[in-house]
Amino acid sequence: MTREERIAQSETHVFKVVFPDSLNHHNTMFGGRVIMMMTETAFMTATRFCRQTFVLVSSGQIDFKKPIPAGTMVELVGRIHKVGNTSIKIEVDVFLEHLHEDGREKVVNGIFTLVSLDENSKPTRILV
Repeated sequence: MTREERIAQSETHVFKVVFPDSLNHHNTMFGGRVIMMMTETAFMTATRFCRQTFVLVSSGQIDFKKPIPAGTMVELVGRIHKVGNTSIKIEVDVFLEHLHEDGREKVVNGIFTLVSLDENSKPTRILV
């Protein structure tokens, strides 16, 4: 499989409904919960790309463009942004969908950097 095919096949889609346990005092999704879900999506995307062990080392700017209200659905989409020797950057977009309306809109975006580790927890080359 070519590198480009691996990149395409590693794109990860995660869907969640916004239930009351993930809301803040404004009745919108708690920002920390969104970041946690984005981090998980980034991890899954990196793992699907090359099936190695990864840890998060940084997150870039995360832009919240619009609140995510209760009773809606979100789709998180993770894509390979850049592959280095031992690190990988994953872009995660979050889309908002109303349950009873057509369409969706991007409401959050961020970049996450993960490093591949060997069995001794040392950075190791990303194999593709």
